[in-house]
Amino acid sequence: MTDKTVSLPEKRRHASFIKNNLRNYGMLLSLFAIMLFFELVTDGTLLQPLNLTNLVLQNSYIVIMALGMLLVIVTGHIDLSVGSVSGFVGAVAAVLMVRYHIDPPLAFLACLLLGAAIGAAQGYWVAYFGIPSFIVTLAGMLVFKGLALAVLQGQSVGPFPPTFQKLSSGFIPELLPDAGTLHPTSLLIGAALAFAMVYAGGRSRAREQSHGIEVEPFALFLGKSAVLAGVVLYFTYMIASHRGLPNVLVVMTALIALYGFVTRRTVVGRHYPASRPNASPS
Repeated sequence: MTDKTVSLPEKRRHASFIKNNLRNYGMLLSLFAIMLFFELVTDGTLLQPLNLTNLVLQNSYIVIMALGMLLVIVTGHIDLSVGSVSGFVGAVAAVLMVRYHIDPPLAFLACLLLGAAIGAAQGYWVAYFGIPSFIVTLAGMLVFKGLALAVLQGQSVGPFPPTFQKLSSGFIPELLPDAGTLHPTSLLIGAALAFAMVYAGGRSRAREQSHGIEVEPFALFLGKSAVLAGVVLYFTYMIASHRGLPNVLVVMTALIALYGFVTRRTVVGRHYPASRPNASPS
């Protein structure tokens, strides 16, 4: 009777964790199902190395913009001007580098400061005047779309410096001896990333457990870590079998790591959702 009494709550705890993880990772499971569907429909073309590389090159900027948007949405706001602001800042960068021949690093720094100033200006009206972010960013969407056209004078600007083009279309240099069709440097980076993700997950689980926080069962943690590491290694292998890791993928991964550190390990990041407009004051 004792074994049955003990095992029943344990089974319920495992089932509860599995249910919660299915809900928390519903988007990932949906993405996996979509990828599996198109992999079957395209007769394996979707996960070919060339196609994966093209997907990364064409869509990494969306993930980079989504990182900033996520922090805005978490606080209960919305930013309708993100596309127009990105276009305006990009137009300024093009003019600085092509027409005024400013070095890409300086133009990069200037545009970062310009984007931060625009975000601060729009946030000022929301935070200190209580104007809904929908109204402020809707106005910003129209204003910066027009400013982008004015800066470019309705014309395309180019060509960009080769060093700047490599940021979006280049690949990391090969530092290890050639291995035929594979790029060992990219494989090594992917393996290091997979190990770091599993190690960080283990450290986080141990830290929560030491503070008396209920953690997921060890078997479930091992299974999740194995799947995560396997996906990263497989994706890296496919990418490395073409031309290696794109520079923009490295930038995107670094920004995701920085975002995770800020939101989980800093005081500002941990209190960020507390700034929601409907949150009760402490």
